[in-house]
Amino acid sequence: MSDRRQSASRPLFAFWPPIAAMSIVVVVSNVAVQFPINDWLTWGALTYPVAFLVTDLTNRRFGAAVTRRVVYAGFAIAVALSVWTAGPRIALASGSAFLAAQLLDVLIFDRLRRSEAWWRAPLASSLSGSALDTALFFSLAFAGTGLPWITWGLGDFGVKVAMALALLIPFRTLMRFVATAPMNAGDSTA
Repeated sequence: MSDRRQSASRPLFAFWPPIAAMSIVVVVSNVAVQFPINDWLTWGALTYPVAFLVTDLTNRRFGAAVTRRVVYAGFAIAVALSVWTAGPRIALASGSAFLAAQLLDVLIFDRLRRSEAWWRAPLASSLSGSALDTALFFSLAFAGTGLPWITWGLGDFGVKVAMALALLIPFRTLMRFVATAPMNAGDSTA
């Protein structure tokens, strides 16, 4: 049995470190997004991009099928905790944006993981996921509230682009400690 198939058959609690990391990042970001720095930025912009780092490292190590399981578990935990810590509107907007963006990230990363350039998969997947996350989250969370959600979204996306570039450094460093899961032709569509 391949390493990837063995990982996919392991119980979900075996992947508690990335699930916990993802849940914590999302909950902290959902609280932080409620505190604007200015009319262009909230504190959540500085914390949320770490979720893409967690997703990409999990994908690199365990493959797309396991990473999707981790995303679903992180989604459920983060939404439940965010209802309590950030309110239902933020929790639902965040959960919707998180799920769509992280699943897009998994798909793009998995398709590009064989690229000769080590940075291509994490950068392309994080930027694509960030664009989708930003558009969904800010429109669902803040449209109609009278808050400057469009400028917050633009500022947020700008920070996510910068963070996607900056997080390539820890991604490259942590790749040395994360064994790469072998490719399995059926995993991309699983």
